[in-house]
Parts: sequence; structure tokens; C-alpha cells
Amino acid sequence: MQTQSIAAAFRALHHGDDVLLLPNAWDAASAAVFRSLGARAIATTSAGLAWACGYADGDVLPRENLSFAVREIKRVVGDLPLSVDIEGGYSDDPKAVADLAERLVEMGVAGVNIEDGGRDGSELAAKIDAITSRCRKSDLFVNARCDVYLRELATGDAAIAETVARGKTYAQAGASGLFVPGLSEPDAMRAIAGDVDLPLSVFAVEGLPAARELFALGVRRLSAGESLAGLAYGTAREAAKAFLRDGNTAVVLTERNLEYGPTNALFPRN
Repeated sequence: MQTQSIAAAFRALHHGDDVLLLPNAWDAASAAVFRSLGARAIATTSAGLAWACGYADGDVLPRENLSFAVREIKRVVGDLPLSVDIEGGYSDDPKAVADLAERLVEMGVAGVNIEDGGRDGSELAAKIDAITSRCRKSDLFVNARCDVYLRELATGDAAIAETVARGKTYAQAGASGLFVPGLSEPDAMRAIAGDVDLPLSVFAVEGLPAARELFALGVRRLSAGESLAGLAYGTAREAAKAFLRDGNTAVVLTERNLEYGPTNALFPRN
């Protein structure tokens, strides 16, 4: 399937009859596992991917590391739509951000997440405009992340108003979707989804309503964020702690372990 067709299919998943559930991969292995479970699309987690490469989250991952990781993830997911979290674009220069987006499109990526980081919305709008102008023919899905809730820039009605204002700015700049991490209050979701003409995305937080209820509130995409990576690393940490304490192999050989043979078969030989 051609890249443009994959991107169009990914875009259509945001306009279906249910919430698009996106598991967030942090490397090729996690992406292959999620594909084997029937995921309709795969997204990356910027935090998990940065950690896997040995870097902190927060726009410090070298572009060459990102490109390598995305290339390997894309190789194992094949025609399954892949959305890549590019944080703030790894640059303040809209042209450089557009260069990165264009490179990802050439690698077969169907969508990107790009965040405002709580900074003035005009900065992200300029990056979105540069991306959409450069990648106009690719149908790239640009998910604009608004950090009003995540960074607690405002509360209550003021948070809704600020998110809506930013969302409309990003929509005007050419964004395909609005991502509001930290948003969990049903009335706020309904208000934002109703006032911003973009598919609304949220990610996993405690107390979040079930997917069916989220859809009724106007949410069209739910991602796991860095939680799956954190769960994997946390589980490994606890097992390794016990193993290093007394050498008890039972803690590293459990029913939750993936079997070698079936796991190895998830990956191509070349």
C-alpha cells in the first residue's frame, strides 16, 4: 500500500464509529507485539522512545536517533499506519520542523504529534503551517498537542477557553486533530470537542471514562501514552531487583513472559 493511501486510511480512523485506540510503541519489538494483537494503527511514545535510545524526554533526542528508531518500527509494522510523536519538532525553526516531517513522510509515516509545550500557541501554529504546506500531497495527519491541562496553565472554565482558543488556532494553521493530554473531565471534553472542529484525542490517565463513553463525549482517539513503556520497564525493574538480590530465577521466568519462538517469528529475517 502506498504511503498516501496508508495516511488516508489513518485519517479515516478518526472519523469512524468508535474511538481509535492507539498503543504507543517505544521500539520495533513493542510495535511488532502491538501489531500482532490486532492494533488498527501504532503510535510512538516520545518518552519511551527517547528512554530506549538512552535520552531524556523533552526535545533532546538527536534526529538521527529518531530516524533510525522510526525506520526500524516502520519495517516491522509494514502497511499498518504509524504516527510518530516528534515532541516540539526538535527545533524552534518551522522550516527545520517541516524538514523533519517531510523526512518522516518519505519513510512512510502516516501521522505526527507535535506539541506546544505550554508556550504561546502562535509558535506551534507556525510549525503546523510549515508542515502542512510542505507535506500537502502526502495527507499526513498532524495531531496538534495542547498542553494547557498537562502543564496546568489554567483550571476550570479558563482551561476550557484557553484550550478551545489554541485548538481553533491550530485548526486554522492546518492541523488534522487536537490532542489534549491530561484532559479527563467529561464536561470539559464535551465542550472542547463541540467548539473545535477537529477530532479530539486524549491519553490514558486515572479516572478516564470508558472508550464508549469517551466517544459519546466527542473523543475520537485514545492513546496509552508512555504508560505501556513505563509498565514494561517497571515490571522488568522489580523482577531484576529480586533476581539481583538472591539469584532466584523464578522471578524472571513467569507466565507473563513472551515465548522465544512466537516472539522471534514476529520479525522479518531481512
